[in-house]
Amino acid sequence: MNIKTFKYDQVGLHRFFGPLEAKIMKYLWDNNEQSIKAVQQHLDIDKPINFNTVMTVMNRLVEKGILEKRTEGRLSLFCPVQSKEEFIEEQSKKITENLLDEFGGAVINHMLDAMKDVDQSLLDKLEQKIKSLKKDKK
Repeated sequence: MNIKTFKYDQVGLHRFFGPLEAKIMKYLWDNNEQSIKAVQQHLDIDKPINFNTVMTVMNRLVEKGILEKRTEGRLSLFCPVQSKEEFIEEQSKKITENLLDEFGGAVINHMLDAMKDVDQSLLDKLEQKIKSLKKDKK
């Protein structure tokens, strides 16, 4: 699955999705397989939203490979292709690889600079990963 845009000035799922896409994905990640009507009714609680709008966005998420669609009689059911954790893992890896390809060592320096306030356990994991990479290079 390839997300084409990353909005660095946004937060959470909004970095990868438009506002309605993010709400739909959050609902489906929390509630598994759902119909368009169920999603529309859930979203309608906060703010009235047209069924056709929800249907269009959900079908576009299927086209992007983010949702899977299955038909049960006349009912279409949608579910995420990946868990939220798997999605975040895959997308963060792609972003990191793209940044490293384009900007090299500067990215690593900035990441390390940003780690001054992180939890010690994260630093320990990083140290172990570096040791493992060095060992594999020998």
